[in-house]
Amino acid sequence: MLGLNRDVARAAWTVFCIALLLYSVYLVRQTLFILILAIFLAYAVFPIIELAERDRPRLLPRSVVIGLVLVLIVAIVAVSLIMLGSQVGEQAARLGEQIPQLKNNADLLNRIPLPDSLEVYRPRLNRWLREQISSGAAQAFPVVREVGTRALRLAGNAIFIVLIPILSFMLIKDGAAMRTAFLDWIEDHNARETWRTVLDRTNVLLGRYIRALLLLSIATLIAYSVAFGLMGVPYALLLAAIAAVLEFVPLIGPLLALGIALVVSAVSGYDGLLWILLFVAAYRVFQDYVLNPFLMSEGVDVHPLLVIVGILGGEQVAGMPGMFLAVPVLAIARIVLGTCRPGASGRVPRRRVTSDG
Repeated sequence: MLGLNRDVARAAWTVFCIALLLYSVYLVRQTLFILILAIFLAYAVFPIIELAERDRPRLLPRSVVIGLVLVLIVAIVAVSLIMLGSQVGEQAARLGEQIPQLKNNADLLNRIPLPDSLEVYRPRLNRWLREQISSGAAQAFPVVREVGTRALRLAGNAIFIVLIPILSFMLIKDGAAMRTAFLDWIEDHNARETWRTVLDRTNVLLGRYIRALLLLSIATLIAYSVAFGLMGVPYALLLAAIAAVLEFVPLIGPLLALGIALVVSAVSGYDGLLWILLFVAAYRVFQDYVLNPFLMSEGVDVHPLLVIVGILGGEQVAGMPGMFLAVPVLAIARIVLGTCRPGASGRVPRRRVTSDG
């Protein structure tokens, strides 16, 4: 009667609902990030909980085993972070005191090796670098203080520290029941089997991806701290901690960690920059071709171009959490599209699949 096609109206309504859902997700992104951290913790500790359940006495409830393992792991992680954080904080404070003094160093750029073709521009580059350090320090210190203040507020908020393990406990304990309830809610048999395949594949992928990232980050922390310490690199533990954190950002994170290590070492008077490059190159080859395939198995199978675009887009939407979530979101989208497309086989990888980890 109004001249509107029913199919067009239905499509417009669908687009509006999707846009509204995405906007609602954006509004509650901080709460969702807490849930994502709980999922991360659940997948990370599930193999340990699975081992503990095999040997538990019959009279001991499963929920008690899950709770005890979670409490023990959270306590170990908290103590480790406190011990490591004190040393990293001390090195970060010393580096922060050193940065303002660099602008008065006339030979700052002389510590950084340049190709012969650029030697003639060294005085000009030296002057430009001191200006950038001067202006950058003035702008960076207020930002660092603000970030530090917010981090302390978050760390001091006990509700988050308690809430994340509680959510992880619920996900591990009731994950299978939630999965079954969701599948029972779908009436169509074919759609139910399709979503069963999507959930199983997503479960396998997230388990491999999260555990691999965690182990790769720990391996990076150990390897960098030991190697930098043996080479006498200034602020070795701080640089190793930065590299371990940036390991959660694929492709871009390791390159950024290398750049930070080279710049900090150069301006601190360290002359063995070539040794840093050789070590990082050797470690990346070992990690990318030996350790990562062993931990990740089939991997997330996302094209590097999509990874870069997803990371950049995730940073614009949600900052560092968005960069971390970009790759698993793309991988899950690939699973959904690959499973739901016409003619898809819907077969699950040959691996024992559990519903809660």
